[in-house]
Amino acid sequence: MQRRLIHTVFFKYVGSEACTSVPISQDQSSSIILTISRFISSCNQDQIRLAPEKFASVCKRFKDQVMLEAPIRGVAPLLTAIRKLQTSSEHLTSLHPDFLLLCLLAKCYKTGRSILDNDILEVDQPRDLFLYCYYGGMICIGLKLFHKALELLHNVVTAPMPSLNAIAVEAYKKYILLSLIYNGQFSSSLPKYTSSVAQRNLKNFCQPYIELANSYGTGNVDELDTVFQTNREKFESDNNLGLVKQAVSSLYKRNIQRLTQTYLTLSLQDIANTVKLNSPKEAEMHVLQMIQDGEIFATINQKDGMVRFLEDSEQYKSCKMIENIDSSIQRIMTLAKKLTAMDENISSDPLYLAKAGRERQRFDYDDFDSVPQKFNI
Repeated sequence: MQRRLIHTVFFKYVGSEACTSVPISQDQSSSIILTISRFISSCNQDQIRLAPEKFASVCKRFKDQVMLEAPIRGVAPLLTAIRKLQTSSEHLTSLHPDFLLLCLLAKCYKTGRSILDNDILEVDQPRDLFLYCYYGGMICIGLKLFHKALELLHNVVTAPMPSLNAIAVEAYKKYILLSLIYNGQFSSSLPKYTSSVAQRNLKNFCQPYIELANSYGTGNVDELDTVFQTNREKFESDNNLGLVKQAVSSLYKRNIQRLTQTYLTLSLQDIANTVKLNSPKEAEMHVLQMIQDGEIFATINQKDGMVRFLEDSEQYKSCKMIENIDSSIQRIMTLAKKLTAMDENISSDPLYLAKAGRERQRFDYDDFDSVPQKFNI
C-alpha cells in the first residue's frame, strides 16, 4: 500500500513538473529524463491505467526531451511504458508512434520492429494509427523488409479519413516507390474500401512519383532516368531520394528477369547490351546479386561468360515450407475468429442498433403482396 502511495505522489510530482512548457536548462533536462526513466521503470501498471492520459502526457514530454539530446535514451523507457499502458497486445496506445519515431531517429530499427507484428484491433485515436503505420513502414524500409513496409503504408493510404492528411500523402509516395522496388510494378487503382477523398486527391499530390512509375513500366532506362533527373529536387526535398535511386536501379534487375522468360542461355555481353549496363562485369555483378537474393535461378560459366537460366528448384514440400504454410493458416484462423467476435460485438452494440434502426426504411416492400387479395364481405 505504501509503495502504491509513493507512486501516486511521485506521479503527480512528475506530471506537474515535467509537463510544464517553461524552457529548462540542459542540467534540468538531463535530470528530468533520468527521473522519468526511473519512474516508468518502477511505476505500477494498474495504477497508471487509472490516469492513462496523464501518464501518456508525461511520456510525451519525456520523448520531447530525449529528442533534443539523445533519442536512443528514450527507446527502452518508452517500450516499457507501452507495455504497462497496453490493456492487451492488440491495443494501440498514443505512445506507439512516439516510440517508433525515437527508434527511427536512433536507428534502432530492430527494436522498433518488435511491436509491429501484433494485430491491432483497438485504437484510441485515428491519428495514432496513421503515424504508427507510417513510422513502422519507414522502420521496415530501414531493415529492407519491403513486404511488411508495403503492408503498413497500404494501411495508411486506405484507412478511413474524412479529409486528406499529410501523413497519407507521404505514405503514398513511399508506397509507389516500394511497389516499384519490391514488385517491379505499380497500380494506381486503390481498393474499393479506400475513402473517396483519398481516391480523388492522392494522385494530385504525387504527380512526380506517378510519372516515375509510368516511365518505369515502359522498361526504358533512359526514359526513367530523364524523369528522375527532372524531378530530382522534388524527390530530395521529400527525403525520398534514396528510395528513388533504389527504384531506378531495380529496373535493371526487372529487365534481366524478363530475359529469363525468353532465353535459356545468354552471354554477359548480351545482357549488358540489352539492359543498357556499362560492361559485362557490371552485368555479372547484377546477375550474381540476383542469384544470391533468390530473384533468379542461373549459373555463370566463367570461361566463356555465358549465363544459363534455370527453373526454380523449390518443390514446396520441405519441412520448413510446410511449417511456414501451417503457421500462415493458423494465423488466418485466429484472425478470422477475432473478426467474427468483433462483428458480433458491433451487431449487439446499442449505439449501432439505434443508428441502423434510424436508417432503415419505415416500410419494407416485401411486407406487401404484389397482387391485392379480394375478400368477400
